[in-house]
Amino acid sequence: MNLFGDDKCTANYMTTGLWSSDAYDEAKKYGEIVEVCNNKKHNWWDIDNENDWTIDPNARYFHFCSNETVQGFEFHEFPWHKVPEGMVVACDMSSNFASKRIDWSKYGVVYAGAQKNVGPAGVCITIIRKDLIKAPRKDAPLMMDWALTQRAPGGMWNTPNCWSIYVCGVNIAYMLEQGGIEAMNRNADERSKIFYAYIDSTDGFYKNSVNPKYRSRMNMPFRIKNDPELELKFTTEAHANNLRDLKGHWMVGGCRASFYNGMTMEGVLALIEFMKKFHAENA
Repeated sequence: MNLFGDDKCTANYMTTGLWSSDAYDEAKKYGEIVEVCNNKKHNWWDIDNENDWTIDPNARYFHFCSNETVQGFEFHEFPWHKVPEGMVVACDMSSNFASKRIDWSKYGVVYAGAQKNVGPAGVCITIIRKDLIKAPRKDAPLMMDWALTQRAPGGMWNTPNCWSIYVCGVNIAYMLEQGGIEAMNRNADERSKIFYAYIDSTDGFYKNSVNPKYRSRMNMPFRIKNDPELELKFTTEAHANNLRDLKGHWMVGGCRASFYNGMTMEGVLALIEFMKKFHAENA
């Protein structure tokens, strides 16, 4: 609504999982949307060859999701050379924001739900390049108007979600005390590497099928011998051992471990020890 305005224009959208697919479907309500690529044909595990991407060089902006929580697909090195020079880039960073450094010169808009790495649900952090804050489409609701928010008395038009905002501040202060972004990035590397190394050592008993180049450091979906009954047994026994919320998203099934900033290495090692025991008992 804010980037399109009322003139006829297009936007480029990558669809690499559930959330970027939803964003693509929503955007189609407001303008002509070009689907750059669609991972569905690869079971969301890989991406089309860059030479096969469809990109409108005259589009108003280029949108992608940096980490797909459901599919466990994350861009570690985004192919910036594919974005037409000067084109605005909008990115959904909801699930990996505050886990690694961001080169802000690459982006026009970054938005992120706080509930993964920063704070409780109810807060959306949005960073917008100043020159992009201007009149939105005429049918944009007041609460979606960036320009109105920018000039609002006190910085807002609504009564804010005070508690969630406060807790975000408390958590950000804590993360800074722990070493800031560098420490969060290092921890994410260490957690994910040890987990994927174990998964890959089980000769297919546990399996993550995402191209290693795109394996998420935040969300690790995996199957157990592609057996739904065995996976149900796994999640039930895991829950009894205080290892919770390991059931995969209904869209893809299986199991999923999520290692956001708050996850300790002790928690990861406890999960792996349980997985070893389950493997030995059910191989």
